[in-house]
Amino acid sequence: MTESAHARTLDEEAYPAAPGVRISLRPIANPMPVGFMALAVATLMLSALQLGWLPVSERDHVCMVLIAFAFPLQLLGSILGFLGRDIGVGTGMGMLGGTWLATAVVTLSCPAGVSTSPTLGVLMLAVAVGLLVPAAGAATGKLLAAAILLAASVRFALTAGYELTGAPLWGTVSGAAGVVLCVLALYGALALLIEDVGKRTVLPVFRRGAGRASMAGNLRDQLGSIERESGVREQL
Repeated sequence: MTESAHARTLDEEAYPAAPGVRISLRPIANPMPVGFMALAVATLMLSALQLGWLPVSERDHVCMVLIAFAFPLQLLGSILGFLGRDIGVGTGMGMLGGTWLATAVVTLSCPAGVSTSPTLGVLMLAVAVGLLVPAAGAATGKLLAAAILLAASVRFALTAGYELTGAPLWGTVSGAAGVVLCVLALYGALALLIEDVGKRTVLPVFRRGAGRASMAGNLRDQLGSIERESGVREQL
């Protein structure tokens, strides 16, 4: 059966009440590896400042890395996540990218010698809570992605404690949590990249439910409810 004939069969069988209607899907590469790589680099750079691996004089340079490297890559991951019909990934990457950009801009506007900002503290606390939403969504299909988003939530909550109190202990604990998040994000990027290149799971990514069906199921399994997805249904 040719590709066009197969598409026509799907149209006729899946949508008998809408003859002539055809829904086109464009395959894309998995955007999670690039998003998680950006997360790993950004959290490591921030941890390097918090743990004293980089001198305070490097603060502005770290902010530029967040703006020029982490933000655009996670913005790309967010856009491709939504285009790939994965709202959990799209939302999580978008929140992370926006957080790095806001962190860099606020930090650059702080006077020299000021190491913390209550504004950043409130932002980090809000982001820590907000990341629980896409983490919960990812947990329905991809436990590894959910774990990385949850770890990012904990990392930002600890950073909020440091920004609000200015206590060095909070900074040290937050920096250590950032290093752990970096390692977890690097593993996630590697596992998901190998999976997407080989079209099979090699390193555990702990898929379940719809996430497992997306790798092990057939095309009909994944398109069964497409008429109820954003961009196809009449209202969001």
